[in-house]
Amino acid sequence: MRFATPPIEGRLVQRYKRFLADVDFADGTRVTAHCANPGAMMGLTAPGNRVLLSASTNPSRKLAYSWELVEAALPGGPQWVGINTMRPNALVAEAFAAGRLAPLAGYTGFKPEVRYGTASRVDFLASGAGVAPAHVEVKNCHLMRKPGLAEFPDCVAARSARHMRELAALVAGGGRAVVIVVVQMRADAFDVARDLDPAFDRAFREARAAGVETHAYRCRIDREGVTIAEPIPIVTPA
Repeated sequence: MRFATPPIEGRLVQRYKRFLADVDFADGTRVTAHCANPGAMMGLTAPGNRVLLSASTNPSRKLAYSWELVEAALPGGPQWVGINTMRPNALVAEAFAAGRLAPLAGYTGFKPEVRYGTASRVDFLASGAGVAPAHVEVKNCHLMRKPGLAEFPDCVAARSARHMRELAALVAGGGRAVVIVVVQMRADAFDVARDLDPAFDRAFREARAAGVETHAYRCRIDREGVTIAEPIPIVTPA
């Protein structure tokens, strides 16, 4: 996924009220950017970090800039990290269209935001001739506390735990469910941050035991955009 316009570099002043971030440009201009990330963003919000913002082409939008990337001092060395949680669904759709998601080989349709069960909604419903429909849930990951190890979530994620329980129930009823964790940074493996959210850890492990398929993909990130790259192992114990 390439950015529509070249991103603008700045230095982070502060992230506040969850969805706002003040950024200084090199010419001394200070702007407030939209931070599309409800999480804690552990390790990513140090003042002075280099950030990249995308500029909106919508003149009626209240905030003209969106925070996309941050260069963070992570374990193992600094690297660019994608923080925009609105991007992973688009990244997965792009990878699906390009045939780069092996778990969904053989599927040709990919419909977003599909209702299932009694009051649930899944990110995508994959379909195809001769294959059972696959309910696909996407999770965004940008936490790293040990070199090479990506973790999710970075705070209590009650909604995500509910998603896992709903998918487990769907599989118990004979359906197919696939969870794709999009790791918006370089990482060698993925695990659940069970110390930060024991309830999600329990729901994740129970869903896997019930037959929910889980996959993690790291991303390739540069100043032009973010692209899903290789799968990485999930090391969460059963």
